[in-house]
Amino acid sequence: MKLSHELTWRGFVNQSTMSDLTALDRGKLTFYHGYDAASDSLTIGNLAALMMDKCFLRHGHKAIFLTGGATSLIGDPGGKDSERSLQAADVIKSNIEKITVQIKRLFGSDALIINNLDWFQEIKLLDFLRDIGKHFSMTPLVQRDYIAKRMGEHGSGISYAEFSYTILQGYDFLKLFEDHNVTLQLAGSDQWGNGISGVELVRRVKSAEVHVLSCPLIVNKSTGQKFGKTEAGAIWLDPNKTSVFKFYQYWLNVDDESALDYLKIFTELDKTAIEKLITSFKQNPAGRLAQKTLAHEVTKLVHGSDQTAKVEQVTEVLFGEQDFFKLSEPEIKILRSELTNIKLQKDSAQTLIKAQLATSISDAQRLITEGAISVNGMKLEINQDPEWRSGSNLVKRGKNNFAIVQRD
Repeated sequence: MKLSHELTWRGFVNQSTMSDLTALDRGKLTFYHGYDAASDSLTIGNLAALMMDKCFLRHGHKAIFLTGGATSLIGDPGGKDSERSLQAADVIKSNIEKITVQIKRLFGSDALIINNLDWFQEIKLLDFLRDIGKHFSMTPLVQRDYIAKRMGEHGSGISYAEFSYTILQGYDFLKLFEDHNVTLQLAGSDQWGNGISGVELVRRVKSAEVHVLSCPLIVNKSTGQKFGKTEAGAIWLDPNKTSVFKFYQYWLNVDDESALDYLKIFTELDKTAIEKLITSFKQNPAGRLAQKTLAHEVTKLVHGSDQTAKVEQVTEVLFGEQDFFKLSEPEIKILRSELTNIKLQKDSAQTLIKAQLATSISDAQRLITEGAISVNGMKLEINQDPEWRSGSNLVKRGKNNFAIVQRD
């Protein structure tokens, strides 16, 4: 499949200055994709854009990943109703170091990562205003939706610092064109206006034609929320912010329609493999093959095969038929970190209350009588103590409530 066709099939095409995307199929180019450093980790929303980058690399194009060491000090006003809080330079530097590790993990030797602070910290203000600022007309800038909204009657206003963001990003494109012959910017749809600034600046300064291609921002179809957000917050690539177990569970629990879309966006499975998988899934939706494949592929991509195998084993114990005692110590450690973890109490009812699986002794007795409680896979019987093994024991209430009970 040619690149232009793959981008369209996977759902990566939103807007482009290119009149004909098939131009991407002729010859090789160098593109850049910028990543904000406002946080110390990328999210799965960023991962969608990174997967678009992977498409280009698979087809032989060269990538430059631009981290915003300078622009993140200002903050992008796009999509914001009020002024961002400025972050300290040392925080931005630390964020870039952590994001760089994540990008290198995904792309290996294909990752050429550049920080735009490298050039902005050397620029003199008057030179920048004379050489770059003069090429930007105020009229189209103030008409951009996010700026017009902030400057309108009920808007919160916008500082010159945030207003200048699009000029800084435009200069990024010019600098990368001059130094690395970059002729294409990839971006999310919220960066379209900033991308146009770069295209226009290169045209004015260098009389050269460059382009921008944006991918749509993904929205969770079942909630209407911006993709990657839950009630608990964003889903991060950093396992210290979103554990590998929770990361895997997020993908495993997406709705059917979304799972079929996400297989195209978030995995490197080819069209033949995905269409075959979709056919099998539709024959037996209850088997959740789409979600299981999606969770496996994305977790493996971000966290590696070893961690993926561990969380799959743990998931089988919690929600499948896997024997708890077949788990390795590292796998049990995952459970201890994710579930309520208590010491064995004087009796089963007190243990269930301490584990927050029952609210009272009578509630605990009712649950046991109804057969709703199991210990290490065995149903707990009323007036019968379970076989508590030395070390960790898995207690389950119903289908989705668990605790680890430690017996010395």
